[in-house]
Amino acid sequence: MKVTYFHDTDTALIEFSTHDVVETKEISEDIYIDVDASGNLVSMTIEHAEQNTNLPNLSYQPIGYSTPKSLLQVKA
Repeated sequence: MKVTYFHDTDTALIEFSTHDVVETKEISEDIYIDVDASGNLVSMTIEHAEQNTNLPNLSYQPIGYSTPKSLLQVKA
């Protein structure tokens, strides 16, 4: 997943896959989703992102995955 914010247009683009987009659907006046040929979500565009989201506080938290041992900090 990749999140890109375009400050000049106050638009956020959230990309979930690299599949080809075959259709864009309007969810609301400021939110659009792009889907692939199978109807799967490819990306989401949020216009007026500063008003509609809390982008500065964006975080990512994987649930249900164990942390690889190589990433764990070991204290002696």
